[in-house]
Amino acid sequence: MKLKLFKTFQQEVIAAFLGSAVITVTAELIFWMIIQETGEALRKRGYRSAMIGPDGIRPSSLMIFIAVSGIILFSLLCYVQIRSRMRYVKSLLTCIEQIAQGDLEIEVPVEGNDEFTRMAKSLNTLQENIREIMERERIAEHTKNDLVSSVAHDLRTPLTSVIGYLGWVRDQSDLDAATRQKYIDIAFNKARSLEKLTNELFGFVKLEHRELELHLGELNLVQLMEQMLDESTFSFVQNELKVQFVCSTPQIMIEADGDLLARMFSNLISNAVKYGKEGKLLRIEMESDGRSAVTRVINYGHVIPREELELIFRKFYRIEQSRSQDTGGTGLGLAIVQQIVQLHSGTIKVNSDLRGTVFEVTLPLRQEEGQGEK
Repeated sequence: MKLKLFKTFQQEVIAAFLGSAVITVTAELIFWMIIQETGEALRKRGYRSAMIGPDGIRPSSLMIFIAVSGIILFSLLCYVQIRSRMRYVKSLLTCIEQIAQGDLEIEVPVEGNDEFTRMAKSLNTLQENIREIMERERIAEHTKNDLVSSVAHDLRTPLTSVIGYLGWVRDQSDLDAATRQKYIDIAFNKARSLEKLTNELFGFVKLEHRELELHLGELNLVQLMEQMLDESTFSFVQNELKVQFVCSTPQIMIEADGDLLARMFSNLISNAVKYGKEGKLLRIEMESDGRSAVTRVINYGHVIPREELELIFRKFYRIEQSRSQDTGGTGLGLAIVQQIVQLHSGTIKVNSDLRGTVFEVTLPLRQEEGQGEK
C-alpha cells in the first residue's frame, strides 16, 4: 500500500489500520485452521499436554494464542506501513530546528502528498522568500552606502570650490571689480552644478518610487529631438563634436510626457558627449514603423567592455573607475533614462563595438488606457 496516494495523514493512518486489520484477520483465520488441524492430528496420535486434551486443543489456550499473535501481527503491520511517514516527520522537525537556528540554505525534503508534504513545500518557499528579502535588504543597504558616498563625493568638489572662491573674494578687500566679478561667476557656476546634481538626485528618487505622474500629450518626437540638439550646441562646439541627425520623415507623432522625454534625450546626449567626444562624431537616428518610434544615439568613443554593458543602467554605476571632473555626475543619468523609458512602456538596449556605442530606445506611439495615472 502506497501511503503517498492519500492527501491527509489521517487518511494514511486509517488506511494503515484497516489494511493491517484485514491482513491480521485473514492471517488469524489461516492460523486458526492450521492450529486446529495440527491439534486434531496430535490428539489422534494420543498426544496430551496443557493445550491439547482428549477433545483436542483447549478453547482457552487457542483464544489466548490467537489474541496474542493477532495483537503482535497487527502492531507490526501498522508500524511497517507508517514508519516511513514517522521518519519523515522526524526529519521535518530536524529541518525546522535548523531553520530556527538561522540555517536558510537547508533544503527540506519533499515526500508524499499529505499535510507534511505541503508543510515541507511551504518551508522551502518560506526560506526562498526570506533569502530574497535578505538579498534585497543587502542591495538596499549597499545602494544607500553608494548614495551617501556618491553624493558626498560629487557635492563636495563644487561646494569646496564655492566656499573657497567666495571666502577668498571676501578676504581680498583690494580686488578690482573685474577680478571680483570673475571669481563670483566661477562660484555661481559651481553652485549651479550643485543645483543640477541635487535636482538629478531628487528626480531619480521620484522616478524610482513611481511618485511621478505621466502628463501625456501629443508631441512631435522629431521636433523634440531637434530642440534638444539645439540646446546642446554649445556643448558640441566646446567638445569639437560633429552632430548628424538622420530621420526620413519631418514628424513622428507620439503620445508621451514631453518633459520626461526631453530629460531622457538630454541625458542620452549628455552621456554621448561625455564618453564619445574622442570619436568627434555624434549620430542620432530616428524612425517609426507606425506602432512605435525607435531612436538610436550613437557615439564613437571608447568601446564599452561586454561585461560592463549589463551594469550600465545600474544606479550610481560609472564606466570610468575614477570619478573625474571631465565625466563627473552622480552616475544616475542612464538609470533615469531607463526609468523614463519604462514609465512609457518602452525598452532600451545598448551595444558597443568598433562600429560605435549605440543606445536604442523604442517607445510605443500610443500609451495604454490609464498609463498616465501612474
